[in-house]
Amino acid sequence: MLHYRSLEEVTLPGSWLTVGVFDGVHRGHQQIINKLVAGAHADGLPAVVLTFDPHPAKVFGRGGIKLLTLPGERARLLGEFGVDVVITQTFDRELANTTALDFMKHLKTQLGLVRLILGYDSTLGKNREGNAARLTEIGLELGYGVETVSALGDESGVVSSTEIRKLVSVGKVEEAARLMGHPYQLQGLVTHGDSRGRTIGFPTANLEYAREKVLPAGGIYACWAYLGEERHMAAVNLGTNPTFTPDKQTLNVEAYLLDFNRDIYGEMMRLEFIARLRDELKYNSVEALIEQIRRDVEQTRQILGTA
Repeated sequence: MLHYRSLEEVTLPGSWLTVGVFDGVHRGHQQIINKLVAGAHADGLPAVVLTFDPHPAKVFGRGGIKLLTLPGERARLLGEFGVDVVITQTFDRELANTTALDFMKHLKTQLGLVRLILGYDSTLGKNREGNAARLTEIGLELGYGVETVSALGDESGVVSSTEIRKLVSVGKVEEAARLMGHPYQLQGLVTHGDSRGRTIGFPTANLEYAREKVLPAGGIYACWAYLGEERHMAAVNLGTNPTFTPDKQTLNVEAYLLDFNRDIYGEMMRLEFIARLRDELKYNSVEALIEQIRRDVEQTRQILGTA
């Protein structure tokens, strides 16, 4: 998979394309991607996804939206689903004010667009004028076909990034994973913390996470921790360590890797959230905290042993 940071970096003689934010690359997105990849490869052409950063909602002033996936994470996931080329285009006011016709002309020139695959509610161009009907009309003029993919839903409604953000933010990572089709992930560099875990026999890796990401609700989680290609069981605490620092407000992300003993400061670690074990609690003694951590570790081992 090739990942470009601008449409201007790419010139293709022909392609199948879909356009959207695709935050989270959830099951609804995957339905579009699967059709794109299958059709493009059957046609002997690359499957291309054009996505955006920052999120358009931020440019339009609709609040500080938190992301399920950063651009690099999104591109990696799209690549895992068979996409050949991902373009993360900067979204700004100039792009927002480009008409659908002008935008599609540019895509036709740069990507040799043969077929455009759209989600059921996709729109693009100034004032969101480029709906399926308008883009089909433009396609007849420019020489590309258009296909629309219907919504994916279940008993709770249409699968959406908005709903998944809500689930993650309240700690319902198992339900979020069901809608996403893969576990929620958080990644960052391992940095030095206060080293308190080491003094009680449970040394933790302190993760420096991106603040623009959705952070699961505070608590203890069973996670898979990835260091490059290595995968390790991990009991992860998202919290403020109230037993020791009751006045702290900002959440730390601290991972205790089971059966592991190595210095990993400065390494990139990726966490997959599999299950939420409990709330973070304040204990009356260090001994009580240690006993609870032992139970958390055993529960993590049991959950991931069957995952």
